[in-house]
Amino acid sequence: MKRLISLALAAACLVSGMEKADACTNLIVGKKASVDGSVICTYNCDGFGFASSLSYSAPGQHAPGEQIAVRGWGPNAGVHYIAQAPYTYSVVGLMNEKQVSIVETTWDGRKELRNPEGWLGYFTLMELALQRSASAREAIAVMHQLVQEYGYNDTGESFAVCDKDEAWIMELIGKGPGRKGAVWVARRVPDDCISAYANSSRIRQFPQAKKADKKLGFCVTADGETMYSADVISFAREMGYYEGPDAGFSFREAYGPLDWGAIRYCEARVWSFYRHHYDTAVMDEYLPFLNGDLSVHDDLPLWIKPIAPVSYRDIQNDMRDHYEGTALDMTADASAGPWASPYRNQPVNYDAPDGTKMFRERPIGCQQSGMTMVCRMRSWLPDALGGITYFNLDDATMVAYVPVYCGVNRIPDPFRRENNKITEFSFDSAFWMCNWVANMVYPRWSAMIGDLQEAQKELEDFYEADQAAVEEHAAGLTAGELTDFLTVKTIGYTDKMMKRWDKLAKLLIVKHNDQIMRPSKDGEIVPGRHTSPAYSPAFIEAVKEATGDRYVRKEIRQ
Repeated sequence: MKRLISLALAAACLVSGMEKADACTNLIVGKKASVDGSVICTYNCDGFGFASSLSYSAPGQHAPGEQIAVRGWGPNAGVHYIAQAPYTYSVVGLMNEKQVSIVETTWDGRKELRNPEGWLGYFTLMELALQRSASAREAIAVMHQLVQEYGYNDTGESFAVCDKDEAWIMELIGKGPGRKGAVWVARRVPDDCISAYANSSRIRQFPQAKKADKKLGFCVTADGETMYSADVISFAREMGYYEGPDAGFSFREAYGPLDWGAIRYCEARVWSFYRHHYDTAVMDEYLPFLNGDLSVHDDLPLWIKPIAPVSYRDIQNDMRDHYEGTALDMTADASAGPWASPYRNQPVNYDAPDGTKMFRERPIGCQQSGMTMVCRMRSWLPDALGGITYFNLDDATMVAYVPVYCGVNRIPDPFRRENNKITEFSFDSAFWMCNWVANMVYPRWSAMIGDLQEAQKELEDFYEADQAAVEEHAAGLTAGELTDFLTVKTIGYTDKMMKRWDKLAKLLIVKHNDQIMRPSKDGEIVPGRHTSPAYSPAFIEAVKEATGDRYVRKEIRQ
C-alpha cells in the first residue's frame, strides 16, 4: 500500500520555511579526540528567512509493498513514491534512536552534474538514511543504494555521518541530467582527530581498493577506512575532469575545485576551528593560503590531531567563532563599529564608491543561522540516554544549547514547527525569543554581550551539572520509563531556557535603555549610577582619520 508521509515535509519540520540554506558549518570530533570518548558532530544551518524547528519521526514496522512519498524543495515539486523499509528507527532532529547522526554542508561543485529528474534531495536522503541505519557505515551504504535507485537532484554535498563509535566524512555529487546515482567518497576520521567542513569540497587523494565489493555495489579499502563509488574516477575521465593515473586522482579537483571565495569564506572557517585546538603558530602559516596565495600551501589538512582532548562545551563555543584573536578578527577594525561587533550587514560582497571590489569575513557564527546543533554520541550509555543533540534556534553565539535526548518521543513546544512561524512573533517560539534577544545585542555588542553570555553560561552550566543525576536516575528504569523520563527532562530543559531568555530580554531593554548601562547583578537591575559604554579604539581612530580635528575638543583661554 501507499503511505502518504512526505519526507520533504518531515525534513521541513527541521528546516521549515526554508528553500535551501545559504551556507552551513560542520565540526567533527573522533572518540579518542574528545575528553570522555564521545563522538561529536555539529551543524550551523545558515540561511536568511527560515525558522529551523525540530522534527520527530516515530519508529515503525512496515508491511511488504508499503511505500512512502517523497518530494523535492518548493511548492511545485512533484511527489514520488519509494519503497518503505521493513523497520524504521525513530529520529529526533538529525539523530536517530541508535545514536546515528548525519549533518551536511553544501558546496555546489560542477553545476552541470545536477540531475533535476532525480527524486532525492540531500535532506530527504539524510532523513531516509537515519530512519534505516543502525550505524554510520550502514547509513553510507543506504545513501548509496537510494541514489542509485531513485536518483539525486542536488549539487555537491558534504555529510558528516557519525555514530557512537565512528565519525565519517562523505562527499557526494550527482551525475547530470538523465543519469541516476552519484559519485562519492567517504573517509573515516581517525579516532584521535578532529575535522570540519564549511561549504567547500575537502577530500583530495584517497586510498583505493583493488575492486568493488559486489554485494555492496561500491568500493571499500582493505582496512575498511575508505569507501567510494566504483565509477568515481572513470566518470571524471568520461566528463573530461581528469586525465591522470588513478593514484593521483583528487575528488575535490575533479568535482569541486576551489576558487578564492571557497578559500576565504569556507576554508577559513575550518582554519579557525583548527587554530583553537592546535599550535597557533603552525596554523598561522596558512594565512597566505587564506589570502589566495597558493605558493606554499594549497590546502588545509583534512583532519588534525588536537593538542589536547576536546569537550562538547569546547565545541559549542567553537560554533560561536568570529575569528577572535586571529588576523581575521572581526571585532578589531573600524568595520566593527563603535561597539566592536563581529557582525556585518549583508551582502558579503559589495563595491566601494570607486568601484573597488570589497568583501566581509564569513565566520562560523553568523546572524542568519536558522538553527544550531551539537550532536554527542556516547557508547557507554544506553542509546536513548547516550545520544544528545544540544539544540536551539538562531545563531549559536546568541543562544544557550538545550539538551535533547535521542530517546524522547515528543518535541518540546517551543521547538515545534507550528510555534515557530517566520512571519509571526510569538512568546511561545524559541526562534523568536532567541531572535528578540539577539537583535538587541547585534548593534550594541560590547555593551550587551556580557549580559547574554552570563545567561548562556548559567543555563549550560546547569544542564551539564544535571547530567550525573539524570544518568543515576536512568539506571533503574525500563525502556518505556526511560523514554518518558527523558522526554519530561528535555521539555523541562527547554522551558527553563525560554523563561531565562524572557528574563534576559527584559533585562536588556531596561539596563541599556537610551544607550546607557544601569548596574545589574545575577540578571537583575540593582541600585547605582548608570554608565556609558566606551567606543572601541579602532572606531575612535577611524573617526579621527576621517574627520580631522572636527571632533577634537578645544580649550578656550580667557
